[in-house]
Amino acid sequence: MRDRTMREIEFIKCHGSGNDFLLVDVVDEAKYADVDWREFARMACDRQSGVGSDGVLLVVRHEDGVYGMDMLNPDGTRAEMCGNGIRCVARYAMERGYIGERAVLRSGGRNYNVEVAGEVYPGIPAYAVDIAIRLWSSDFAFFAEGEEWLSRKVEALSSELCFSALSLGNPHMVARVEQISLDTLTALGERVKVLKDVVPNGVNVSLYECLDRRSIFVATYERGAGITMSCGTAMTASATAAALCGEVDCGERIEVRNRGGRVFCTTHKTDDGITTRLEGNATFEWRGVVTIAEDEVTYTILDESGEAEQWHAATQL
Repeated sequence: MRDRTMREIEFIKCHGSGNDFLLVDVVDEAKYADVDWREFARMACDRQSGVGSDGVLLVVRHEDGVYGMDMLNPDGTRAEMCGNGIRCVARYAMERGYIGERAVLRSGGRNYNVEVAGEVYPGIPAYAVDIAIRLWSSDFAFFAEGEEWLSRKVEALSSELCFSALSLGNPHMVARVEQISLDTLTALGERVKVLKDVVPNGVNVSLYECLDRRSIFVATYERGAGITMSCGTAMTASATAAALCGEVDCGERIEVRNRGGRVFCTTHKTDDGITTRLEGNATFEWRGVVTIAEDEVTYTILDESGEAEQWHAATQL
């Protein structure tokens, strides 16, 4: 923390499709005004010495009254968007009465429509977010504005794989493979870190398998986090790329599996652009308090929800 004194921060340990976070309500800005959130993320997300998580979700309220999400990676960098995280923020904001069951949340300067959806597994309620897809972004320096990069080689990254580049508020490069290799994925994720002339701001890299016309499997190396159990925007990007390339059915609800569970994505392409709806769980495992004093992190579990066991049982069906 900025003054290096002891600080206690209340949080909820939550996850979307196995992608786990520490959610902190900072709508009352004065409550944690002295907290350096970048440092908090680096310390609290550490799985060796901290609570351990894939990132920190800050529930915020902007000056114009719009509620939103500020997401930090474990290395302290900020992510413009997080598909799994924004569902958790949506659930929290709805339950707190900040927003209704159909509302807008802001992340990375963009507004996203969120709402309560059906079930992702029997008995597991889902939350949905509509994500506008752009096929070009200044985050991609290897092709010109106005171009589309769908299933094409990027020689600087790989001479074998064909990538699609999409922006969902954050940048993604995804490639279809016959079988996912986490070793290959790790190598690609590490490689993009040094390709500043190709992806100047870094990029999330995913590999996906097409299981059939209605389902795919995705694994992702997340910018600032490494390989995680799942990444919501990466699953959305992969499902979108598969739809645009004709590998799955555009306009249909596609099951997207990952190591953490599953979500559903539906891609719509109209004259107004491309939008993909992401539906998935927002599981609140437990509520706690993390204490940071100097370089030491401790935490206390205040109460457990039982939702972790419910999610585990559902995913084993």
